[in-house]
Amino acid sequence: QVQLVESGGGLVQPGGSLRLSCTTSVTGFSFYHMDWYRQAPGTQRELVASISSLGSTNYVDSVKGRFTISRDNNKNTVYLQMNSLKPEDTAAYYCRAQRGIKAYWGQGTQVTVSS
Repeated sequence: QVQLVESGGGLVQPGGSLRLSCTTSVTGFSFYHMDWYRQAPGTQRELVASISSLGSTNYVDSVKGRFTISRDNNKNTVYLQMNSLKPEDTAAYYCRAQRGIKAYWGQGTQVTVSS
């Protein structure tokens, strides 16, 4: 059974930083497209950042210049470096692995930005 395990969430003050990690047990990780989503209470899940199997990245406008997605194929892990955090970044963050019609989700990690 494929597992994705996120870590690195927590409580941080506005302007602070966190690095999320998502480690997965998928076979052939390097071929997977990896995403970070987030969902705040009462809202729809939002795609925050993506990284393709070739390393191309995309970001939602609200995090451009503040968040960086990266991957380490040797560790089957994708990261989300989050800088200059704002209260509106508060949400549960989920990673997703996708290849063809296969898609797998992690259980999420909570990020709370508050003073």
